[in-house]
Amino acid sequence: MQIDDLPIDRRLIISLSHLGFTKATEIQAKAIPVAVAGKDLLASSKTGSGKTLAYLLPAMQRVLKTRALSKRDPRVLILTPTRELAKQVYAQLRLLVSNTSLKSTLVLGGENFNDQVKALHKDPHFVVGTPGRIFDHLKKGLLHLQGLELLILDEADRMLDLGFAEHLKAINTGANHRLRQTLLFSATLGHAEVNEFASELLKAPIRIAVGEENQQHSEISQRFYLADNLNQKEKLLFHFIKNEEIKQAIIFTATRLDTERLSTVLTEKGYITTALHGDLIQTNRNSIMDSFARGKVQILITTDIASRGLDLLNVSHVINFDIPKHTEEYIHRIGRTGRAGEKGDAISIIGPKDWVNFKKVEAFVKQHISFDRVEGINPKFKGIVETVAKKEKVKAVHHKADKKRSNKLPKSKTAPDKTFHEAKDVGFAPIRRKKKIEE
Repeated sequence: MQIDDLPIDRRLIISLSHLGFTKATEIQAKAIPVAVAGKDLLASSKTGSGKTLAYLLPAMQRVLKTRALSKRDPRVLILTPTRELAKQVYAQLRLLVSNTSLKSTLVLGGENFNDQVKALHKDPHFVVGTPGRIFDHLKKGLLHLQGLELLILDEADRMLDLGFAEHLKAINTGANHRLRQTLLFSATLGHAEVNEFASELLKAPIRIAVGEENQQHSEISQRFYLADNLNQKEKLLFHFIKNEEIKQAIIFTATRLDTERLSTVLTEKGYITTALHGDLIQTNRNSIMDSFARGKVQILITTDIASRGLDLLNVSHVINFDIPKHTEEYIHRIGRTGRAGEKGDAISIIGPKDWVNFKKVEAFVKQHISFDRVEGINPKFKGIVETVAKKEKVKAVHHKADKKRSNKLPKSKTAPDKTFHEAKDVGFAPIRRKKKIEE
């Protein structure tokens, strides 16, 4: 579908054409007409599918074309699970409102509370934020949602996984009136808690699923390598960084300590590298992501905090130094490359500790995964399945030897006494009494 064919205001069409958008993605083509019609929506699509515009355009359409329910309350509230994703959404929103008189503000945890209060007092039409900080303003009476017309939840599954359920319920209660419309987007519609939560928030929603949650990214080349231990993992990592044609790379690790350690090692090797994790204060996280987005940093080493919502067009490689515990995160991680039709490379390193998580990923993507090799790096580890097979083989040899040994033992020539045999089965032998000698 062409952008011109969407049921949205001409001013939005012109803004999109200036931004280089000419065709609607599948999720946009399916979701925008439903949302513009005023229906509640429960939708899922894979990362990088254009989901953000699928809800921003209907939000803009509503505010431009209909009368506000309240002159002071925000008309649209957009909630995201992370600060980084909220900033991405807010950046796209600002491009759309730039040629209008509409006002928007960003409300995030970890940033100046009083500045946010001042921004909310200016009666913005759009508020983008994270559930925790929005809840704080709502609880203190600094944000009122009685006039809210459109509530949008982006990556609702992640928000619930992060423990924001009670905050979301409180926000829903604060804006619970019959004229409110709700759009809920999730990475999967198979998430039990999402479906239960949707039943509370949405009114007769239209369900739209674009692609399966485990659908592979056709633009991304995926490779998998085995490693014996941490040392061999690092050798593979250094090989890829040295020999691949990398524009920018994101390396995902399981722990904060590994992000910092690998960042230090790669910096010493001459690469412009930085580490990102949840323990950093918000100003530092903002600075790191800004530097990476501007291309000032070549390699970002991070935990799953950067696996979703970041639209970074220059990321040519994603490297899984550790396989994620949650299988869906694998899809979100590799989705940081191959954006906007560009080709991307995803490399995963699997050691013994990763094997269980790797097998879950393999089952999730519904295909058998084969392993590549790097010349000069020859891991002995071949997977837990083969190790178990070897153990079973050893047990079989031992069993055969035991059987052979038992066959050599002398056998009794007389048949066992029936009573004794039956008693033996329950662990007791009968007492044999001597016959009395008759006088």
